[in-house]
Amino acid sequence: MFDAASYMDLRRLPELFCGFQRGPRRGPTLYPVACNPQAWASATPLTFLEASFGLQIHAASEDVRFMEPHLPAFLDEVIVRNLTVGRSSLDFAVRRQGTGTSVEILKRVGDVKISVVHRYPKSQPQAPIA
Repeated sequence: MFDAASYMDLRRLPELFCGFQRGPRRGPTLYPVACNPQAWASATPLTFLEASFGLQIHAASEDVRFMEPHLPAFLDEVIVRNLTVGRSSLDFAVRRQGTGTSVEILKRVGDVKISVVHRYPKSQPQAPIA
């Protein structure tokens, strides 16, 4: 989807495009009557980041979890500022670290609880970051 967006005007995804096989160095085949831009499709890039980070937000308990975060191959770093969770907020950076991904909390306001979960072999313990 990130690659498909690179072929779209202003990188805005339409509501749909055709499912034909594409050729080398060619983008997806546009569907002639698809709305572009489409309002609900505008959230797609944020949803992709949420999925990449494994982000789980529980506003009522002011709890944020990153479940096995990773970044697409073309991104080395993403910084998110002022993510509001209940009555708290935080700034964080997700960065590529060799073959893995790290999460750094840059700023925390309030009582938001943060955890990062990576799957390790059972012999290696996981350390909380907050």
